[in-house]
Amino acid sequence: MTTLPPLLWLQAFEAAARTLSFTQAGQALGVTQSAVSQRIRLLEDRLGQKLFVRHPRSLTLTPAGQAWLPSVQEAFSRLSEGTAEVFGPRSEAPVTLRATPVMQQTWLAPRLLAFHRAHPEVVVRLVSAIWPEDFGPEGADIEIRYGRGDWDAVTAVSLGGEHMLPACAPSVAERLAEPADLAGETLLHAVGFAVGWPAWLERAGMPDLDRRCGSLLCDSQVMTLSLAARGGGVALTHRSLLEARDDLVAPFALDVPSDEGFWLVRPARRIVRPEALLLWEWLVADGSPGDEALR
Repeated sequence: MTTLPPLLWLQAFEAAARTLSFTQAGQALGVTQSAVSQRIRLLEDRLGQKLFVRHPRSLTLTPAGQAWLPSVQEAFSRLSEGTAEVFGPRSEAPVTLRATPVMQQTWLAPRLLAFHRAHPEVVVRLVSAIWPEDFGPEGADIEIRYGRGDWDAVTAVSLGGEHMLPACAPSVAERLAEPADLAGETLLHAVGFAVGWPAWLERAGMPDLDRRCGSLLCDSQVMTLSLAARGGGVALTHRSLLEARDDLVAPFALDVPSDEGFWLVRPARRIVRPEALLLWEWLVADGSPGDEALR
């Protein structure tokens, strides 16, 4: 092909592939179901291949449609990002802030509430993310990421160094006088962190103690801390997050440093709206230590 298909056809394909419904795609695009069906048919004629398998009450993508969809979605995302970088997003749009659930519930909640009281005219949209691939420049003005701060094409401000230590309910802490007392307890693991229970137990001089403990694996710290608060075991968490909770205590003073930490992040090439800049400066002033690392 020497030219790309019309944008309206590509929009119809992306919406229909995302929803697997011509009707829902039409609702998303503000057109009729028949209009979407016609655009898809014209697109398939142009490409010379079927993109959907039509069933009586549903749709499925053909292998060609499945292979092409990521490229189309990436192109739309890049077009949206480039438009925002050059022209800036709409001023009336809310400031989108993306963060992990545990960060939202502990560190961010009181700061966001104080910001709202001081600036009620700024609408903030909070978006949750858990895994590293959940984060990215699309759709978010500001992010709170966890890592080493070595991401490309972003401005990143460290929220301080991190140390990991055990946390549990006060009733559980009463029977934990020293690390050896963890034998027989349930260790709550949050996957995805460079520093976990093996590192802390090694620092405590008991690298094999976990063999005498039960284990629960969770995909987020929200769950490990929730289980720990209910007396369901002992979690390993960040000292900065533990300080924000009154239902958990640290049974031991021993902690282990981590080369990963929380960072405020925003796209470096995008024009920053005044509302987003106001929230950014509020969080930087309230969250970063005196010797903050700025990149």
